[in-house]
Amino acid sequence: MKHDNTLKELTRDCNASLIPSGDAITIKKGEMVRITQSLGTSYTVLVKGNLARIEGYDSDAIGIENNQDDINADFEINDDNIETMVWDALKNCFDPEIPVNIVDLGLIYDCSIKKDNDSYDVSIKMTLTAPGCGMAGHISNDARLQVANIKGISNVVVDIVWEPQWDQSMMSEAAKLQLGMM
Repeated sequence: MKHDNTLKELTRDCNASLIPSGDAITIKKGEMVRITQSLGTSYTVLVKGNLARIEGYDSDAIGIENNQDDINADFEINDDNIETMVWDALKNCFDPEIPVNIVDLGLIYDCSIKKDNDSYDVSIKMTLTAPGCGMAGHISNDARLQVANIKGISNVVVDIVWEPQWDQSMMSEAAKLQLGMM
């Protein structure tokens, strides 16, 4: 369920990260926030004139049930569906300033999956839209957590790379259409 443009009062103190710097802040109980983006498992909120990211595991602070652990919970992975499940999990990750997932933005350069007995190891090479992005750790950690949440994944490594440098030509046609670039 989308919650965009919803005004919410925090029910408890909540950790968040300022956008775009990534600096940690605490939003206090009773503070009013406006949800500007609720894609994937995190929330971008406007608080006191600043954008901030609230992680999905803290969604109860804004009165939203945390469903993060339910993603892929009912699916058994196997050699036939593992790749699709990993890519689908990555599509649950969003740049907090852009309403397009990181796959369609063209930020995933490589995704290697190796079977290790009855589980899988996943190695991801990704980039960001701009070097020095303060949200780098948040976005790459979100990718790692989304994939690690799949039953049967034993290890996920996400490396941020800068070559080749990202540009808008790497976006999918759907992303360009969604952002009004076509």
